[in-house]
Amino acid sequence: MNTPDDRIARRARALYRHAGRHLDPAMAARLRAARRDAVVTPPAAHRAARLLLPAGAFAVIALAALMVWSPRHPVPAAGTPDTAAATGPASSETAELPPDADSADPALYQNLDFYGWLAANDPPPANER
Repeated sequence: MNTPDDRIARRARALYRHAGRHLDPAMAARLRAARRDAVVTPPAAHRAARLLLPAGAFAVIALAALMVWSPRHPVPAAGTPDTAAATGPASSETAELPPDADSADPALYQNLDFYGWLAANDPPPANER
């Protein structure tokens, strides 16, 4: 079968071969230099990706390590007011703390949303008005 597409493809191949054989030396040198530059030097986007990929992986690893090994609650340094209040006599601040879950009435923990709403809508004390 000799379709028009086959004839066009054969004609294009013949013209390509003819042009390749009759290429002037200056143009051939320019084409070789362009091919050599394209193969040797990667584009700027590839260079940036080569740098960002390891940096991003390192950042993810560091974040994961920080999340795994970080303490849940910060431990106050020795000699700070927080440690003195915790070891000393009960002050007004420690009296406002909620009781431990083991010693508290379980009914207190049933309506935690209500207690949050109550704390948010608590009017300021009279001396701050």
